[in-house]
Amino acid sequence: MKLNVFTGLSILAASLATGCATRSPSSATATEWIDRDTGHRVVQLSTEPGSESFYFNVNSFTPDGKKMVFTTPTGISAIELDTRRIESVVTGQHLRVMQVGRKTGRIFYSQGATIFAADLSTKAVEKIATLPPGTHAISVNCDETLLAGTVILDPNEIKQETTREKQFASNSDSERKNKARNIDERFDKQVPMELFFLNLQTGEQKNFVRCNDWLNHFLFSPTDPNLLLFCHEGPWHKVDRIWTIRSDGSALKLVHQRTMAMEIAGHEFWGADGKTIWFDLQTPRGEDFWVGGYNVETGARTQFHLARNEWSVHFNVSPDGKLFSGDGGDSKMVAHAADGKWLYLFHPALLPDLSGTNIDSSKLIQTGVFHAEKLINMTKHDYALEPNATFTPDMKWLVFRSNMSGSNQVYAVELKATDPR
Repeated sequence: MKLNVFTGLSILAASLATGCATRSPSSATATEWIDRDTGHRVVQLSTEPGSESFYFNVNSFTPDGKKMVFTTPTGISAIELDTRRIESVVTGQHLRVMQVGRKTGRIFYSQGATIFAADLSTKAVEKIATLPPGTHAISVNCDETLLAGTVILDPNEIKQETTREKQFASNSDSERKNKARNIDERFDKQVPMELFFLNLQTGEQKNFVRCNDWLNHFLFSPTDPNLLLFCHEGPWHKVDRIWTIRSDGSALKLVHQRTMAMEIAGHEFWGADGKTIWFDLQTPRGEDFWVGGYNVETGARTQFHLARNEWSVHFNVSPDGKLFSGDGGDSKMVAHAADGKWLYLFHPALLPDLSGTNIDSSKLIQTGVFHAEKLINMTKHDYALEPNATFTPDMKWLVFRSNMSGSNQVYAVELKATDPR
């Protein structure tokens, strides 16, 4: 009998009493177990080898929170979270998913130069737009009226860029292992680019921010349809990375300005309310670790400190903004953590401001710390595949991708410990 992922704790307790629950992924076929080091329940959600959940800051859930979309080697599928029932939605090769629409729940994806939207209920696929060579759509806004992406302005680079996109879409692990080298090479080319906004109702396209930097990681605000978060991609110590811009080209703003040599900030993401941009912050690179926050409405800044072993490739924030997650990292990554291969749940705590009326701290950075809770031991995971952890809408589970069983699959770990340590 297959357990319901998001309920069924009483059934699980019964199986524990009779010795039926697996306490670790001791075999390649284990699909549910209690992590022996943390006491948290882990469930494999996908069944097809090569399946993966979305990038950590991309919406994969339907507006009602009942389904989650993920990719497979044969296309795009969705899982019903209450029942674990999986259904294929789109079949095809070299599909690049942009996101699940926040308004309609349609899946926006591209195949080559063509943008499509697939309805999860009917499986009907609508052609949205066909883009010219060198143009790449990355994000859809929250009311599904705008696309944002990049335009390569060097004709000689367009063919090579198309090849790279196919490699990305193939989910090649060998391509991932060369990620750092590829980022350096792409940055050094200084290819002229622009970003664009495409109105899906009128077909009007507007281009802005002409530069020789690599523009990347576009992410519309989850609440403001005209506010875009994007980055100047490259080695983080060589770029001013995190930016916002409005869809009319106004209010271009650098979100974080470094104050010391080799300070880096990146892997930016929105809070669910659209008010705060969060990011990995290191002062300087590889030495002191924070998660930084910038409120786009007030300009207020927050920084939460964490230990070296708790640094993660990607951080995330719960829908209610009260918890954070980290997907860990191996010893070869920037933190060089001796014991960093864990998924973490972080409980943030701001430090008390004891300055009173002696210092005006209203415009100063508010600092705090993360109190870390380990969710799952990732020793068997190869971090060439980044876990990209994401909270479920009900904030009961953390979804991630892993190769711990030998093939890439989608997993979820329960935030509440089943067997408290």
